[in-house]
Amino acid sequence: MKMLQVELGIRSYPIVIGQGLLGRPELVSPYVKGQQVLVVTNDTVAPLYLERALLAFSQFETAAVILPDGEEYKTLEVINQIFDQLLIHRFDRQTTLVALGGGVIGDMTGFAAACYQRGVPFIQIPTTLLAQVDSSVGGKTGVNHQLGKNMIGAFYQPQCVLIDTLTLNTLDSRQLSAGLAEVIKYGIINDADFFTWLEQHTSELLAKDATALSFAIARSCENKAGIVAADERESGIRALLNLGHTFGHAIETGLGYGQCLHGEAVAIGICLAAKLSQRLNWLTAEAVSRIEALIKAMHLPTEIPPELTGEEMLKLMRVDKKVQGGKIRLVLLKGIGKALITEQYEPELLKAILT
Repeated sequence: MKMLQVELGIRSYPIVIGQGLLGRPELVSPYVKGQQVLVVTNDTVAPLYLERALLAFSQFETAAVILPDGEEYKTLEVINQIFDQLLIHRFDRQTTLVALGGGVIGDMTGFAAACYQRGVPFIQIPTTLLAQVDSSVGGKTGVNHQLGKNMIGAFYQPQCVLIDTLTLNTLDSRQLSAGLAEVIKYGIINDADFFTWLEQHTSELLAKDATALSFAIARSCENKAGIVAADERESGIRALLNLGHTFGHAIETGLGYGQCLHGEAVAIGICLAAKLSQRLNWLTAEAVSRIEALIKAMHLPTEIPPELTGEEMLKLMRVDKKVQGGKIRLVLLKGIGKALITEQYEPELLKAILT
């Protein structure tokens, strides 16, 4: 078992990583503030892990809500099901919400916790690789709007993050690869040694080798925890974590939520950011080739889906949280492990890589 800490002063919290952690009350009960617990999960995860998760909270008054599985259900309408159960059970402002599932469940549960009675505690128990290495850490919560992804939400930190790597045994290969896109991101933005390690251990990761996955999860969480501690509300360096995301969110929105997995869209976005960086003479052709090769090796896409035109992509990218003064701010690269946030690029170069 490995423990990391997200250092945020009075809002600091641990990330606990290990095998067989689900269902162990000593790991979660210290972070339950009151006597009531609502576990939020979905109809894919519930049959696999809900019963075991509830065992960890058996000393408390517990209830569960099972939401439909999928990005297309990450909406204000569906989040009302969480509020319904909280009110039906008369849960008070000391209630602890528990997110048991992937990134959609984590984001929605965190947002519900931020809103219910103006804020109640919550715990993250991520069960997908993407959630374990990215969305469960850092306090970004929210839901999608039909015009833009994650446009409604709040920064709201959990009490703890519990990562049981054994839950990855039931993760399908497509979801595993989607999570690896976020893992690759950390290597590209500020950890060149990790990127090289990923190139050398691709087959082990795809085969769900326990040692390789545990190392990749811990290294990713260490990278994210350090960045979040330095910039909790994304006013500076934390925006680097959005490498590929402005492109990726446009793809997700344009195709319809759920058609392209978040990690798949981010993988395409990373390739586009690399190509634009090369057009600016910031990134070498060799570096672009290495990035694209690793993404392909992880069974991820590298090209914009043919259903989306360049004009559609630009229109969707303009509806993004990182747009300032009408300018699309992007995370671009000056090398593997060297990312920067900029709007200093020729619009024609951006249009060129989108067509």
